[in-house]
Amino acid sequence: MSSDVTDLIDRYCAVWNEPDPVRRKSLLDAVWADGARYTDPRADTHGSDELLAHIARIRASRPGASIARTTEVDLHHGMARFGWRVVEADGTPLPEGVDFVVLAPDNARIERIIGFFGPMMPV
Repeated sequence: MSSDVTDLIDRYCAVWNEPDPVRRKSLLDAVWADGARYTDPRADTHGSDELLAHIARIRASRPGASIARTTEVDLHHGMARFGWRVVEADGTPLPEGVDFVVLAPDNARIERIIGFFGPMMPV
């Protein structure tokens, strides 16, 4: 099952990297549950339309940038987490982040993502 969830996460990351809005919507529809929620320090979206609008704004502010998963997907009890990094079009890496994922009961779609930017700070 973990390989299926890893594939799901990779397909989700591909949504962020897709330049064509029609294709991006199709990719998101394949991984995003109805009414799913995405939250990060800059956004709190509900449903696919709000997330697609947020992704479009981010892509416009960072033309040519891409997101890559940087860690294995850690999975338990219908939840997952993974590390990621944005790489600017010129190859400049930005600080990494981590996303926490709540999976739909069938583990085939995402119900919620909570994202954090940057590394955790030691005490």
